[in-house]
Amino acid sequence: MSDRFFEAPKGSAAAKATEALRQLGHTFPEAHEDYPWGHLALKVRTKMFLILAPGPDGLGVTMKLPESGREALLLPFTQPTGYGMGKHGWVTSNFGLDEAPPIAILAGWIEESYRAIAPKALVAALDGVEPTARRKKA
Repeated sequence: MSDRFFEAPKGSAAAKATEALRQLGHTFPEAHEDYPWGHLALKVRTKMFLILAPGPDGLGVTMKLPESGREALLLPFTQPTGYGMGKHGWVTSNFGLDEAPPIAILAGWIEESYRAIAPKALVAALDGVEPTARRKKA
């Protein structure tokens, strides 16, 4: 990984989950990494859709969940994201150092977050839809 962000101890469940979620995030069109606040953020163009915050105590995973956020917040490992982001649909999940996160659930949430943040043309590309040609105004 990078020395530009905090990491969980090598071999821990948190480190393994961080890498798995990082790789998953890179499967989306135009996804790239940035390192704000010492955390790993996956962005589409200039907007974050996934924040991974590994550290010595575990892993925090933050995403925007406009559709499933209320349901997600019923789970014991989730909470509204701080700094006022929670009121805009952002949810943070926290896992202990040796706690295996539910990757399948998080994968679905990462896709939802990407779809909420990405431009419509990239979401269409994700769905395999060809962009329509723009009509010239007469």
